[in-house]
Amino acid sequence: MNPRKFFRELKRRNVYRAAVAYAAVAWLLIQIVTQLSPYFDIPAWAVRLIIVLLVGGFPFALALAWAFEVTPEGIVRTEDVPPERSIRRSTGRKLDFVIIGVLALAVAVLLLDRFRGSSRGRGHDTHEKSIAVLPFENLTQEADKGFFADGIQEDILTSLAKIHELKVISRTSVMRYRETKGRDLRQIGQTLGAENILEGSVRRSGDRLRLTVQLVDSRSDRHLWAETYDRTVADALTLQGELAKEIATALRATLSPEEKERVEKKPTSNADAYALYLRARQYELAPDTLLQNYKMAEQLYEKAIALDPAFALAYARLAITRAAIFHYYEPLPTWKAQVLTDAEEALRLEPKLAEAHAALGLYYYWTERNYARALPEFALAQQLSPSDANVASLIASIRRRQGQWQEALELYQRAETLDPQNPSVVRNLFYTLTALRDWAGAARLAARLRSLFPDSVAMKIQTAYADFSATGSTTALKVTLDAIPAGVDPDGVVTTGRWDVCMIERDYAGAEQALERSPLEEFSYLNAQTTPKKFLQGCVALARGDAALAREHFGAAVAQFEAAVAESPLAAERHANLGLLYAFLGRKEQAVTEGRRAVELMPESKDALDGPLMNCFLALIYARNEEPDRAIPLLERLLKTPGAIDSTFYSISVADLRKRWVWDEIREDARFEKLLAETEGISPAR
Repeated sequence: MNPRKFFRELKRRNVYRAAVAYAAVAWLLIQIVTQLSPYFDIPAWAVRLIIVLLVGGFPFALALAWAFEVTPEGIVRTEDVPPERSIRRSTGRKLDFVIIGVLALAVAVLLLDRFRGSSRGRGHDTHEKSIAVLPFENLTQEADKGFFADGIQEDILTSLAKIHELKVISRTSVMRYRETKGRDLRQIGQTLGAENILEGSVRRSGDRLRLTVQLVDSRSDRHLWAETYDRTVADALTLQGELAKEIATALRATLSPEEKERVEKKPTSNADAYALYLRARQYELAPDTLLQNYKMAEQLYEKAIALDPAFALAYARLAITRAAIFHYYEPLPTWKAQVLTDAEEALRLEPKLAEAHAALGLYYYWTERNYARALPEFALAQQLSPSDANVASLIASIRRRQGQWQEALELYQRAETLDPQNPSVVRNLFYTLTALRDWAGAARLAARLRSLFPDSVAMKIQTAYADFSATGSTTALKVTLDAIPAGVDPDGVVTTGRWDVCMIERDYAGAEQALERSPLEEFSYLNAQTTPKKFLQGCVALARGDAALAREHFGAAVAQFEAAVAESPLAAERHANLGLLYAFLGRKEQAVTEGRRAVELMPESKDALDGPLMNCFLALIYARNEEPDRAIPLLERLLKTPGAIDSTFYSISVADLRKRWVWDEIREDARFEKLLAETEGISPAR
């Protein structure tokens, strides 16, 4: 047949119109079936069968359109209808109306789906494949084995987070629901943005383990699936993969071959190593970023690796823990080298381990400030574990240090939707708003942090400092510190808080008493190193005008500060600390040299979060040196710069400058008071 004549015949017989009409109707039917299947318990195989039949029927529909014609007498073969009696033109118009009607219905379905998605509200997005794994009830009689229930829960979470089709609420958000009695699953699901909830209990007796789990639809309290597993502790190491696949099947989530392989892979074959790993995670995940917690986690990870040198996940977590020690407390070359070694070993053992890529990303981010190399590693980690809010938060943190404050806020908020009660995510949101001097926003998050983590001492104190920066009042700080029980003083943060409040209020006797009551000789106050008690005592003496006693105390601290710089000469914070100590001692030239070195090592162009703090130190050094011509212009800029806020005496807010003793050397300068009056209430540009 002539091709032109063939296509003309296709048009005459309405084959084109039939094809469009069939495709539109089939698409609409598929949308309706997939949308309604969860509510009518239609099994996944039935949905797939309908789709296959509709797709397979397409060529048959075209063949029928070619071979038959609809006439007033019924359906007859096309060859049997004389051309003068054909009504194909009329049939074609009817098909046009069918196509238009189906397309209108399709648009309605799409709009309905869009409306349903948007009506759920920001921060509480839910969809059929979202799940929260609540803390398992611990039925174990042996008290020292109770951590095993938390460990199994976390492993299931980690495995589920590797499945792209699932939205998995992170461990930190679900841990507040540890109390099993009286759980309102509907309310929990709504709060967390999870339409499905997994509950369970763990009973361990000797080497035997019984795990009972049930999957519940939080919207209807309908039980979707339940199972009981009896295993030895050694066999339990494979449970998380088995459970993850069962849950994915129950939620109709499809696993790719790569996801299936990652989910099935057990972290270790050594039950004792696994137990040590679980205990280490408890310390690492504590809400407060305390050095004592990180050191304990480090020791336990090392013991786990000693039992199983092929334990890639333990290597990755060890690298992350050591990176935190370097970043928050001890920026030493030895820590930096260990972080890289551990991260590379984790990747060698398991190249597709999300935590290993996150660890390498943290090496580049926290130890080298090489954002260009850190971001691709975090992107890989996010691809391998898409529900990990911590990785999303780290990407936001890099944007913040790059000075992209608005983008950082949006990324933190996106991470918050993945993990609405993650202390790290919420805390970083709080710090970002504080750095921007958005005091109202910071106050809202401060209240939320205290509500989410009522036992976190450091968090209570940090949020109270934000109130001081905003209002200039120490009331919130005093109420917070007075409510902390005697003997509770992790890393000395309570003692330094009480000391600092007394110094702000010029209660020097109270400041001295706060130090005397503490048995500690070193505290967490200045960044990047521990602060000796002698330094804080020297500040008290200097503020009350006893220069001789101040020199004695500061002199006792000089060797430690100088050794800290020699130990880590590229740590900007240590140069800043030493420069300030020199300024307190009256060694003006040395003070300025160290202060400027700190700014050179961490310029604001390289780090928009901590870089301004180095200039805060330099401004304070100029002030202590009685150089207002240098100090005041720098203060004027810093008061309008994001990031120049901290919970120490080098923080620069209007409240800090008005109240703190360290600025007394330039307080009488008219330009200083004018600066405060002009700047009050101004927020820095984002």
